[in-house]
Amino acid sequence: MQVFKPPPTLPAEVTSTANEYGLLRRCRAEVYNVVDFPNPASRDNRIARTPDCMIGHRKPLKKTLMPFAVRDGVRIYYRIDGHSDAPPLLMVSSLGSDHGMWNPIMPALAQTFRVIRIDKRGHGASDVVPGDYSIETLGLDVLAVADAVGAARFHYAGLSIGGMIGIWLAAHAANRVQRLLLSNTSAQVAKATFDERITQVLLGGMVSIADGVMGRFFTAGFAARRSAHFETVRQTLLSIDPLGYVGCCAAIRDMDLVPLLSRITAPTLVISGKHDVATPPHMGQQIAQIIAGASYIELPTAHFSHSEQPTRFTDLMVRFLRGEAVSGGADEPTLRLRAEKERYDQGLARRKQVLGAAYVEDRLTRTSPFTARFQDLVTRYAWGEVWTSPIFDDSTRRLLVLALCIGMSRWEEFRLQIEKGLSDNLQAAELEELLLLAAVYCGVPAGNTAFHHANELLQAHSEDAQTQAKN
Repeated sequence: MQVFKPPPTLPAEVTSTANEYGLLRRCRAEVYNVVDFPNPASRDNRIARTPDCMIGHRKPLKKTLMPFAVRDGVRIYYRIDGHSDAPPLLMVSSLGSDHGMWNPIMPALAQTFRVIRIDKRGHGASDVVPGDYSIETLGLDVLAVADAVGAARFHYAGLSIGGMIGIWLAAHAANRVQRLLLSNTSAQVAKATFDERITQVLLGGMVSIADGVMGRFFTAGFAARRSAHFETVRQTLLSIDPLGYVGCCAAIRDMDLVPLLSRITAPTLVISGKHDVATPPHMGQQIAQIIAGASYIELPTAHFSHSEQPTRFTDLMVRFLRGEAVSGGADEPTLRLRAEKERYDQGLARRKQVLGAAYVEDRLTRTSPFTARFQDLVTRYAWGEVWTSPIFDDSTRRLLVLALCIGMSRWEEFRLQIEKGLSDNLQAAELEELLLLAAVYCGVPAGNTAFHHANELLQAHSEDAQTQAKN
C-alpha cells in the first residue's frame, strides 16, 4: 500500500479547468499513481495503481447538475458559451484533449456564436465505455448533443479526430451542418501507427506517450515557452482514462472517410499546420481537393494551429463561418467580401448594439441626400468591418477608441463612447487608468480635459443610477 501524499499544486489554469467538471481528483490521481483520493478519513482504503492496472473505468455519477446528452445510456458532456440567440457552433477537440483545448480562441468566438464544446466519449467529463469506438459512434454522439441543445442546424468545427467526426457529420447529416471547418485532420491514416499506440497505452498508461504526443501538438519553439495553456494541455492528456483514449484510437485506425468527401455539400474550410507531423499538410490538401468548393489554408504551426496562431485562426474561422472571404484558399480569386447589402445590415446591427438603437435611429433620421453616402460608408466600413472583427473584445476596442479620441481631441466622440460604455460595464477604474496613460503619452493638457469630461459623465451616470434605484 502506498503512503498517502497530499495532492500536488497544479497550475491555476489546470485547476480551474479541472474543477469545472470535477476532474481535479483524476488529474492528481494520475500524478500520484493512485486510482482516486477518497475521503481523507478513509485514506487507508485507497487502491495503489501498478503498471498492470493502469486502465480504470470511471463509474457514472447517479445525480449531477452538469450538462449531458445521453445516448444509449452513455453521457456526453458539453459546455455552452455565448448568447443563447446567436448561431450555434458545435466544436470537438483532438484525441487526448477535452473541450478546454479551445480556450485560446473562446473569447472571440463567444462574441459571435453560441458555442457548444463537446467532450467526445472517453474524454473529459463524458463517460468512458470499454471497447473500440467508431467515427460513426462519435458522430451520433455529436448529433445527440445538438438535439439536446435544440440546434436543428449548426456550424461545426473540429480538430484532428474532431475534424474526422465533422467529415462524417457533413456526409451523413448534410441537412444539419451549415458550414464546416476542418482543422489539422485527415480522412485516412496508417493503421499500424494506431495499433502501436494502443498497445503502448495499454501497457504503460498515458504517461508513456505524453512526451511524444506533446511534441506533435506543438512546435519546439512554442513548447519551450511552457505557457499555462501548454501545461494545461499536458495535464489534461495525462488525466484521460486510457480506456477512452484507446477507444478513440481504434476509431481513427479503422476509419476510411475518403469516399465520404465527395458527398459533402456544406461550405468547407480546411486548415493545416505546416509543421504538423500528426496530420501533415498533404492530408488536408487531399480533403480540400475532393470536397467541392472547399478552401484550404496552411498556417506555420504544428498540430494545434489554434493554440500557436490564435489571432489568425480566430479571424479565419469567424469570417468563414459568417460567409465572408478568407485568404489563402485555392479559389481566392473568386472570393470577395460579402455583398455590400449584407455588410451594411451587419454593420447597422453592430452600430445599434454598441451605441444604442435610439441614438443610431436618431442619427439616421437626420441623414440628408448630401450626407447619405457618408452614413453608408460609416455603417459599412467602421461598423460592418472594423467593429465586427473578432480580434478585440468590445471592452478593449472601446478603450482604444477613447485613447485615440484623446490624442486627436475628438471630445464629442469621446463623450459618446463613455456614455454608452457606462451603460455596458465600462468601469471607472479602467477609465481612470486609461486617462492616466493618456496624460503621460498625449500630454497633461489633453489628460486634464479628458478627466474633466469623464468626471462630469461619471457623476451624471451615478445620479441617474440613484434616481432609478429610488423609483
